[in-house]
Amino acid sequence: MNVDSHSLVTLNVRIADADTGTVFHSSFESTPMTLQVGAGELMPALESRLIGLSTGARETLLFAPGEAFGEYTDALIERVDRKHVPEGMALEVDTLFSFIAPDGSRYPGLVRELSDDYAVIDFNHPLAGKAVSIEVEIIGVI
Repeated sequence: MNVDSHSLVTLNVRIADADTGTVFHSSFESTPMTLQVGAGELMPALESRLIGLSTGARETLLFAPGEAFGEYTDALIERVDRKHVPEGMALEVDTLFSFIAPDGSRYPGLVRELSDDYAVIDFNHPLAGKAVSIEVEIIGVI
């Protein structure tokens, strides 16, 4: 059976920086994912490339810089006063933390710089603005 715009798909994915080969996420070594195409569970650029693939297909898909995770945006870098960092949150440079917005939603941010007075947090996706390679293996399609 082929993937269509409303399929329930079980698949493995390996997402990597296409230039360096650094793997950002892989389900090949753990549990496959089951996702609904068209329900907003996958990035649109990947969904469109899955359409037409059949059970058993294994392909490596290449995405141009910014196509998979958007462009890198300087506006998503924020300087945060340390007094606004929750007590007990031990920030470290080059570490990803989950920050809670006033509405209760969570946003991952990478600590880029740290001083006694402030922290510079980058809320861009780590692969934003980069060429991305996504290896997919279609395990099942309903």
